[in-house]
Amino acid sequence: MMKPMRRLVLAGWILGTAGAAQGADFRPCDDDAANPALAGSLCALEQVPGDPSGLAGAPAADVRLFVRKFPVAGSSRGQLWLVAGGPGESGASFYGLVPQLRKAFPGFDLVMPDHRGTGFSTRLCPDEEAPGSSGGTALAGAEWASCFRRLNENPAYARQFSETNAAHDLKLLLERSPRAGKTFVYGVSYGTQLVLRTLALGAQGVDGVVLDSLVPLQDDATADLSRRSLVTDAVGRAWLGRCDSDAHCRGQIGEPAETAYRRLLARLETDTALREAVPGKNLRRFFGGMLDVPVAAAMMPYVVKDMNAGKDGWLKHAIGAIEYAASALGSFPQSPPSIPLVSMISASENNLRPGMRAEDVKAEEKELLFVSSLPALLVEPGLPVYARDAQFNRAPARLPRTLVIQAALDPKTPHGAALRHVEVLRKAGPVEVTTVENGAHFVLWTMPSCFEQAARAFVDGAPQPEAVCRNRTVYVTGS
Repeated sequence: MMKPMRRLVLAGWILGTAGAAQGADFRPCDDDAANPALAGSLCALEQVPGDPSGLAGAPAADVRLFVRKFPVAGSSRGQLWLVAGGPGESGASFYGLVPQLRKAFPGFDLVMPDHRGTGFSTRLCPDEEAPGSSGGTALAGAEWASCFRRLNENPAYARQFSETNAAHDLKLLLERSPRAGKTFVYGVSYGTQLVLRTLALGAQGVDGVVLDSLVPLQDDATADLSRRSLVTDAVGRAWLGRCDSDAHCRGQIGEPAETAYRRLLARLETDTALREAVPGKNLRRFFGGMLDVPVAAAMMPYVVKDMNAGKDGWLKHAIGAIEYAASALGSFPQSPPSIPLVSMISASENNLRPGMRAEDVKAEEKELLFVSSLPALLVEPGLPVYARDAQFNRAPARLPRTLVIQAALDPKTPHGAALRHVEVLRKAGPVEVTTVENGAHFVLWTMPSCFEQAARAFVDGAPQPEAVCRNRTVYVTGS
């Protein structure tokens, strides 16, 4: 599992000193035959400054960034850099989606860096998160305690893995990269925030930006991470409302979908056997997660009706739909997110209510029908939280052509908050917006046809200032 990185190190492919102008020296990866999705990919390992922002307050340890490229066959139109979400996700988030990306960005080399602290890049806990450790790149067993202890004993080291330092990394990678054709940058979810911070730092040479599931402004007190359950609940209720508005679904359920759902929640308080059938034994949280997969979200009213009758057939059907959707992402050694990085950056950058206690979260969620686990995880994260720097909520002074692709029913980065962010960004440059009806978070994954339509038009230079993609594959049916 260590082969790609080990080969790079032994072959001496770590590039020069920080700030060197040359681009990455990509070579064939050892694992390109291990998984069909990796065929033909090239790898590089870049050395970058350990603390480019200079805010860690201690001598900086070296940081190395793993970068994988999928070169296009034949003549290249340029390069597309793909920045993963999370925080905590690596470039492996995109490996399984290369076929979709080829359709959306035909003729472009695809470049996927691993954010510092993720994948095969330098990790927060190098021993515990090593690919060859007991849990692989995910923490397991006693590794949790030793990793968290290490970081709490070395807060300056942990501070090196801030969002701003990661933005400096991306800026350096982009500026080192040779110019041949156009350069586009794509970010999803947290990746949109990171791309915008990179541009705010003055990154040069970017011809266009695609922001998939744009995050709210960092000072938007209606949609920060501490309010994720409130966002999730609003979207979940909207899905139930779709059933009420659809003659077939309404007829199948026989009553308002919310009424049926509330009755089921009351039943689950005492029906232990039925509750055991629900993943995690928490239907509100499970349904909150289902909203990420539109096909599964459309099944919710039928799951509710079935479970109210003491059955779990539709529940199993929905679980199967979620698993099938997840399989499109593939599974790779660096796929598991870095939970330490998720916790540290989320709590430091995107939590506007740091004083929330566990009982506060529970009280706020008491009347909600759909919830997320995230607000509870922000309470006492157990890791050193760093102070926000001057880049917090800072918009780029200049923005290249930008496309925002946002789902109307995104349970993580809400549509309204994204549009408020767009209005701020338009002060810096041209921003086009495509709204995906019936869509969910991470449009590239959940609604690839809508994504392809919008992205292809954008890279081809076709203006689409306010477009709508009406997805026709997601519908509510009981047949």
